Amino acid sequence: MIEMLNIQERQITAKDIKFINKLMDSNPTWLRTRLSKELCVLWDWRNAKGQLRDMACLALLKKLEQQGYITLPPSQQWGRKGNEKKIINYIPHLKTSINCKLNDVLPLQIKPVEDKEELSLLKCFFDQYHYLGWSGTIGENMKYMVWDYKNNPLACLLFGAAAWACADRDQFIGWDAKSRKANIKLITNNTRFLILPWVKVRYLASHILSQINRRISKDWHDKYGHPVYLLETFVEARRFQGISYQASNWVYIGKTQGRGRNDRHHKSERVPIKDIYLYPLTKNYREVLMKSE
Repeated sequence: MIEMLNIQERQITAKDIKFINKLMDSNPTWLRTRLSKELCVLWDWRNAKGQLRDMACLALLKKLEQQGYITLPPSQQWGRKGNEKKIINYIPHLKTSINCKLNDVLPLQIKPVEDKEELSLLKCFFDQYHYLGWSGTIGENMKYMVWDYKNNPLACLLFGAAAWACADRDQFIGWDAKSRKANIKLITNNTRFLILPWVKVRYLASHILSQINRRISKDWHDKYGHPVYLLETFVEARRFQGISYQASNWVYIGKTQGRGRNDRHHKSERVPIKDIYLYPLTKNYREVLMKSE
């Protein structure tokens, strides 16, 4: 049995794992969501605004299951056979061509996704038109929908958890394992960026990124009680050139090593090599990120 695991910014002991298993045995009707929320209450695991960190707890539970320490209840995200991805509801929407100059769609309305209707539309767009589809979110994240001044949808973006380890990024920052563990939550990864396929507006993507660069730290603080100091994204080199990130002053720093973004033990399948881009949000980002608790 383990002595100590570090998962999702928490130290998990053999005693914790025994407690989780006992909690599941005592409450056989609980699903994963209920289990993660109850654990957060029992552990008093909250973010800076006092909100339960149930999504981070759910991610922790999944990792414990992957490593063979626990067996979770069946996921609600999967079909009866356990291997069919949950179907994303199709939301009817207009696909009228928008082919014009940037000034013709300004001013843009960039809105954090907050209500269920907007979230359903965002999921539909990613599922229908993004090559990676929609795979859900775990932990802290920001979702944005972008509209033109006539309320026509133009684009959507998703920012989520930063990669746990990325050699070129970690070297660029200059932090060690201890400061990375303490401050990884102060970085966010742009995991999805979609310009809707019927929208053909030159310079739109870089303009949207520039606007997001200016506001995301405040939006993050409003939602989670702390800012973010650095943005990262991984651009699949064989598909895209990263021109929009370059045009909005993101910095190219190198390439990934062809492993999954959370692969700490080099056991996952190889994935396409990606170009790494970073965007510092403050001048003192290195000083902040290199602090250790």
